[in-house]
Amino acid sequence: MLSRIYIKNFALIDTLEVSLNNGLQVITGETGAGKSIILGALRLILGERADVKSISKAEEKSVVETEFALNNQFKKFFIENDLDYELQTIIRREILPSGKSRAFINDVPVTLDILKELSSQLIDIHSQFETSNLFTSEYQFKIIDGLSENKKIIEDYQQDFSAFQNLKTLLKKLKTQLSEANKESDYKDFLLNELEELKLDDVNYEDIQNQLSVQENAGMISENVGQILSRFHQEEIGILSFFNEAKAKLSRIAGISTSFAELDQRLEISFVELKDIISELEHEAEKLEINPENLLVLTELNNKINALFLKHNVSELNALIEIRNELAGDQKGASELEVQILETEENIAEKEKSLQILAEKLSKNRKKSVPVFIKKAEGLLKKLGLEKARVDIELQDAEEFNQFGKENIQLLFQANSGFPLKPIQTAISGGERSRVMLAVKKIIAESDELPTLILDEIDTGVSGKVAEEIGNLMREMAEDMQLIVISHLAQVAAKGNDNYKVVKQDVAGKTQSTIIPLSDEEKLNEIAQLLSGSKITEAALAQAKELIG
Repeated sequence: MLSRIYIKNFALIDTLEVSLNNGLQVITGETGAGKSIILGALRLILGERADVKSISKAEEKSVVETEFALNNQFKKFFIENDLDYELQTIIRREILPSGKSRAFINDVPVTLDILKELSSQLIDIHSQFETSNLFTSEYQFKIIDGLSENKKIIEDYQQDFSAFQNLKTLLKKLKTQLSEANKESDYKDFLLNELEELKLDDVNYEDIQNQLSVQENAGMISENVGQILSRFHQEEIGILSFFNEAKAKLSRIAGISTSFAELDQRLEISFVELKDIISELEHEAEKLEINPENLLVLTELNNKINALFLKHNVSELNALIEIRNELAGDQKGASELEVQILETEENIAEKEKSLQILAEKLSKNRKKSVPVFIKKAEGLLKKLGLEKARVDIELQDAEEFNQFGKENIQLLFQANSGFPLKPIQTAISGGERSRVMLAVKKIIAESDELPTLILDEIDTGVSGKVAEEIGNLMREMAEDMQLIVISHLAQVAAKGNDNYKVVKQDVAGKTQSTIIPLSDEEKLNEIAQLLSGSKITEAALAQAKELIG
C-alpha cells in the first residue's frame, strides 16, 4: 500500500508530506485547492512525462517521493533488476532545473521503464475522464480474466505468444534473406564453377610463368646452352682443358707457401662448382623439348588466370582462392538458411500447439465467468441507480492468435429496458460512465492484487441514494485494498477510514497548496460543509453525524 507521499517544489506545493493508512482514504477540498496537483505529482511516480514548467522555484529541483509497504510477492522483481529489496520501498522522481528528470528505487537510479514496471503493479490512478479504457479489448479481457482466475494461464500464454511472434518475425527475415540470396545465386554459381574448374589449390602460378617462358624461348635457350657447353668441352682451348692445366701448374707450387696452397684449394673448389654447373646445363639441355601441345595448355591456363585477375580486380592467386571460398560459403549460407527456415517453421508449429491448448483453457474459463460477471455487474449497477441496466460479454472465435488468446471480446451494455444490447462505447452516456466504471473497478478489486487504487472524482454527477450506495461500495472495496478517493460527496467522505483535506493558503504573499489529515471533529465539520456549503448549520452537522453513523 501507499504509506507516505512527499512532494517538494512542485507547482503550488512548496513542501507537502502526508502519511496514509490502509482502507478507505478520502481526500476532499474545494475546487482549485490543489487535489489535481497532488495527482499530477503521483503520475510522475507512474513514469509519466516530467515537465520543467511544474517546478515552482526555477533554480531548485522538484521532488516527488512515495513510500510503499510491500510484501514478498515483489521480491522477485527486485532480484531480477538488481535492486535492494525493502519492505518499506521508496520510489522517487526528481525534475532538475535543466528539465532533465531522474528516477530512483530505494536510492538506486533506474530507467523509466523499470520505474513504470514496478509502480504499475503498486498503484492505479483513475479519474472521471479516463473511462475510455473501458472500451478497449485489453481492459475488457482484464475484467473477465480476473473473474476467471486466468492470471497464471494468461502469463504463460503471453510468454508463448511473444516467442511465437518473435519466431514469425525471424521466419520472415530468413525468407527475405533467402530470397535475396537466390536472386544472385545463378551468377554466384557461375563464378564459383569458373574458379573451381581451375583447381586453384593445385596451381603454381610462378611455375606456369616459368614453363611458359622456357617454352616460348626454347630455341634461344638451346642455342646458347649448346654454345656454352661447346666452349667448355673444346680440346686444348676449351675452358675445362684450361682449368685442368691451370690446376696442375698451381698444384706444383702449392707446397712452396701457404698462400699458393690456399689458392690451389680455392681453384679446386671452383673447378668442382664449374663441373657441377656444366652437369646441370647438360641436364637442362637434355630435358629441353619444344612441346606445342603443352605450350597451348599452359597458355590457355595462364590466360584464364589472368582473365580472372581482371574480372575480380586482384593480382594474386591467393586472392582468387579467397574469393572462391567466400562464394562457396555464400552457397553454403543459402543452404543453411533453408535449414534454419525449416527449423523455425517447426518451432512455430510447436508454439501454435501450445498456444492453442492455452487459448482453449482461457476461453473455457472465460465463458464460465461471463454469467458471474453479468450477475455482479447488474447487481452493482442497480445499487448505483441504474436499475434497468443490462450487461453482457460477447466472446467470438478469432482466425488468428492475438495477445489474449484466440478470440475477440466485446463488452455490451444497455441502460434502458426494451432496447437491444450494444457495444458499450456506443451505448453508454456520459452520466453513466462513472457508475459503470466504479462497478467494474469493484469487480476487478475482488480478484486483482493491486495494492492501491486512486479514484479521482469518479462519483461526479450523482447525489442522494446513489451517492450513499457509492460510498458503501467504496467502503466494501477498501476491505480488500487501499482505496484513495478524491471526492466532493459527503456520503463518500463519511465512509472514510481516514480523511484528508487539500487546502490552499497564502504564505509570505505566495499561494501554496498542502494536505492535512482530519481529526474526527474536523471530519464531521468537513462533511457538514460539503452538505451545506461554507456556512455550517446545525441541520448539516446532524446529517453529517447520521452519515458517519
